Amino acid sequence: MWGGNNDQSPKFLLRGYWCLGWSETDQPDLAAKQRDIAVGDRIAIKKMLGQGSPDIKINAIGIVTDVEGKYVYVNWILRDMHRKVESKGCYGSIHGPYAYDNDWIKEVFKI
Repeated sequence: MWGGNNDQSPKFLLRGYWCLGWSETDQPDLAAKQRDIAVGDRIAIKKMLGQGSPDIKINAIGIVTDVEGKYVYVNWILRDMHRKVESKGCYGSIHGPYAYDNDWIKEVFKI
């Protein structure tokens, strides 16, 4: 959601990419995390489940195929998901990287 109510996920899924909705000058920490995304990484589109909810919903999972500037190209392998998982503090735009050695990450990214 850009601006809290502008859902970009249909466009991302249709066009096969993901991109951060903030400029580098507005959110330098998030931009730095985006630059760390690499080919082969898994990526998820998530949605918060309301203020105060301890959970998030995983809507789509993909594998990064290319990174070009602000665009992260993705093979979206699972779409229209409704996987509810504990948020573990993942409320912002971008998180990670995470090691694939804990149960929470395995639950988020299982295919």
